[in-house]
Amino acid sequence: MLNIPHSLPATPLQNQLLSELPIEDWQAVRAGFEDVQLRAGATLYEAGLEVRHVYFPTSAVVSLTSTMQSGDTAEVAVVGREGMVGICAYMGHGRSISSATVQGSGHAWKMPAAVIRQAAQQSAPLMQALLSYTQALFAQLAQTSACSRHHYLEQQLCRWLLLHLDHRPGAPMAVTQERISQLLGVRREGVTIAALKLQKAGLIRYGRGSVEVLDRRGLQARSCECYDVVRGVNDRLRQTAQAARHAHGLEAENTHADAAYLRCRVSEKDPGVALPERLQPASSR
Repeated sequence: MLNIPHSLPATPLQNQLLSELPIEDWQAVRAGFEDVQLRAGATLYEAGLEVRHVYFPTSAVVSLTSTMQSGDTAEVAVVGREGMVGICAYMGHGRSISSATVQGSGHAWKMPAAVIRQAAQQSAPLMQALLSYTQALFAQLAQTSACSRHHYLEQQLCRWLLLHLDHRPGAPMAVTQERISQLLGVRREGVTIAALKLQKAGLIRYGRGSVEVLDRRGLQARSCECYDVVRGVNDRLRQTAQAARHAHGLEAENTHADAAYLRCRVSEKDPGVALPERLQPASSR
């Protein structure tokens, strides 16, 4: 990921799915994107309603949830910079089968659903990237469903923490036990007991509205196989993206088009911000 100030706009390579696009395909769709900041707790869309916009997270993390008639909810998948929120926009009738809520604040690329549908029809690389990600998302949905049915709560909690840690490595998670219980679809008391066990084992540290992973390997050892399955799917998706970038002659963290775009946007936001040397024009080095 590019090491640039967080306040600056997202760049295409900060989203893994978009990073697969050849330069000419990115240039063709770039005008339809808007860089937006997503706040934790914000609802992007609700189940059963038409998806009007899609989001390609670059630093935000989004939970996809299902809600029962009783009002109980459960997280069915988590989306970060590896994918897109709103796949129903280019599949079938365009109505969402789940709700999307921002779990971790950050940036994303936003695009009207009608534009992404048209762009996917006109760009074979974009359509292939979307289909590959959709397959990975369906795998996560299926594994999450099986996990909630067959594994102990402590194992589910470990899986949940690890998956969210993958999307926000290093930093403590700003989340309450009440929120975790809602996302896992269980009673809060159960999460409290499981979290206390993990904390006594030295694997996590939790306080009011915050959870920090202290021992990732230990947490993974206590998790069920579902975490490894989902992580394996995401690893293969990442390898596919890397292969696509290589096939299109793109570097892993930079392209001439991306560098030029960054220089333009940085100068607009703050002329005093210094770019990394590899993004500076050759004449200024």
